[in-house]
Amino acid sequence: MILLDIDGVLIPFRNRPAASRRSSGGTPLAPDPSGNPLLDRLDIEDGRRLLALPGELAWASTWMAEANEVVAPLLGLPVLPVVDFLDADEEPPRGVHWKTAPLARWAAGRPFVWLDDEITDADRLWVSAHHPQPALLHRVDPHLGLTGDDLATARQWIEELNETA
Repeated sequence: MILLDIDGVLIPFRNRPAASRRSSGGTPLAPDPSGNPLLDRLDIEDGRRLLALPGELAWASTWMAEANEVVAPLLGLPVLPVVDFLDADEEPPRGVHWKTAPLARWAAGRPFVWLDDEITDADRLWVSAHHPQPALLHRVDPHLGLTGDDLATARQWIEELNETA
């Protein structure tokens, strides 16, 4: 499983070069009907690159259902499962992100990759102590957004996991 955040991962905090915001035909992306001005920071190629990863994609974002309604179509992604954070009102241990425990529960004992811009060592330690399967918690630089290096890290981890299985 590959759990995806949106803000800071697919939508970086800084503008991307204009060339990355173009469709596969080289034309600029159509304006977003939701009116969110940050969606022009999406890289249309992220959809293709994510689909090429050997794993099941799921949204792990506060966008929740809107991820499928707004972001997925812009990236050419199908409707993906959405992690429901509605009952995530428990207080996490100090330094642990509020998403960490709900994501581990949602993974239901399966190995997973989590791509987020707010992951820390505290999250990694918590997951290693509370999740029975391997997990890669990979922090994406929120100023750059998802890069080829981030995707290569995820791919390599998944492939190594599959080799040992």
